[in-house]
Amino acid sequence: MSVVFSRRLALAFLATLALVVSLVGCGKSYPPPANLPPPIRSTSVGPGDVIDVHVVGEEKLPQEFEVQPDGTLDFPYVRAIKVNGLEPHDVALAVRKGLIDVKYLTDPQVTVKVKQYNSKKINVLGQVARPGPIPFTEGLTVVDAISATGGFTPLADSNAVVLIRQVSPTKSVTVILSIDAMTDGTHRMVKLQAGDTIKVDQRLF
Repeated sequence: MSVVFSRRLALAFLATLALVVSLVGCGKSYPPPANLPPPIRSTSVGPGDVIDVHVVGEEKLPQEFEVQPDGTLDFPYVRAIKVNGLEPHDVALAVRKGLIDVKYLTDPQVTVKVKQYNSKKINVLGQVARPGPIPFTEGLTVVDAISATGGFTPLADSNAVVLIRQVSPTKSVTVILSIDAMTDGTHRMVKLQAGDTIKVDQRLF
């Protein structure tokens, strides 16, 4: 091999290497940030939720209850109180009314706090390790939800994740999110609301 040819080959290799480094340095191409309505805070109770019911002065009454599958609260002396879809304050009023109706107390003071929401879920579908529903907690992000399902599979398109959100009883919105852009700080983290569905499609080859 001649010296001239060898030099040309070396120069060609260096030029190719420089191009590769340049392309890597440019980083990924991300879709624009999604125009997504902010999450709607939901504090109503449903089946499976664990709530704390405190009746002032009645320390012998149990305080921790789980909402039954039919949406009722099995409270002592009152029994099946319908609480599905009620806010904690309204649950307290329903318990108070029940205690008065059965003449257990004449003017009970009742407070209710939700200890754990089990009725509110996020659905994660597609190319994640363990697809399915996960419990919703306030402040949960889309990155948190994907991590909770074991993360992406090798086939996942992490740059084009679909999020479907119900914004009213008759309307939903669908947006495309780049998890890559969120994890590297290019896009802000997207917080979820109860009932959101995340779909991770397979990337195109």
